[in-house]
Amino acid sequence: MVCPALSSKPIEPVIAKWHAPPKNILKPTMRAIEEYEMICNGDKVLLCLSGGKDSLSLLHTLRQFQFIAKKKGIVFELGAVTVDPLTPTYNPAPLIPYLKELGVHYLYERQGILKQAEQMEEVSSICSLCSRMKRGRIYAAARSHGYNVVAMGQHLDDLCESFFMSIFHNGLLRTMKANYTVTEGDLRVIRPLIYVRERDLRAFAETQHLPVIAENCPACFEEPKERHRVKQLLAQQELLFPKLAHSLQRAMKPLYSKHKVGLESRPGVGNGELQQNGHVNGDSVEIESKICEDDLMFPDGC
Repeated sequence: MVCPALSSKPIEPVIAKWHAPPKNILKPTMRAIEEYEMICNGDKVLLCLSGGKDSLSLLHTLRQFQFIAKKKGIVFELGAVTVDPLTPTYNPAPLIPYLKELGVHYLYERQGILKQAEQMEEVSSICSLCSRMKRGRIYAAARSHGYNVVAMGQHLDDLCESFFMSIFHNGLLRTMKANYTVTEGDLRVIRPLIYVRERDLRAFAETQHLPVIAENCPACFEEPKERHRVKQLLAQQELLFPKLAHSLQRAMKPLYSKHKVGLESRPGVGNGELQQNGHVNGDSVEIESKICEDDLMFPDGC
């Protein structure tokens, strides 16, 4: 099945070539990878590629890191995966020839996520359902092709937004982790861009004319997304406190720790204390919440 084009205008061909990221992207990415031991010798890394500025920038950054890591005795494979939800407002198909020209092993998965959601009787959150279905498809693709690491393109701004979303909705000090192992124990999920600012990724993508694919989810209707509201709030505060992002990075650092899904830095973990609206299950805590890990995994444009 072929997705319809977003417009009647022909898509201008993009000359596919590798671009070295600037220092304000490469250095913090390398620091995060080394600090949280994200990539080891022999790893097979599968990048989640939506076609947004963040994931495309991460693709070029990881490629550059391959050369640097090899000099240190760390050799790893790099592939990419895209989940096409088969909606008329998002067409990632142009990524297929782009990745082919770059010589990257590319998995293009098609699944009518929105159509499946519309057929379900009770769906409390389309965004959460979409995230779960995307995650399941990505994990299945990684396993079937022998990848043991899944790389995601969330950056520092995303983590700051997730941090406040969790506080506002759940009353929990929580954000996305830097490096964790999934419940089944066979895959690790890493986020190499946790120290990189969104504006630097945008500038890189624009300067190098990366083939960014626009994505507009029809399920969100006209209501502003919660993540967008928090983004605007932080942007206003950053005008008053220019070092806000750096301060939040330091504050969130204990929450980046490497654990399995479900482990969070909050009271009661590991000592059997009962949590409000949740319960302790072994060494992890299950919480009924409005904003969950699924919602935090796939912020817009990543």
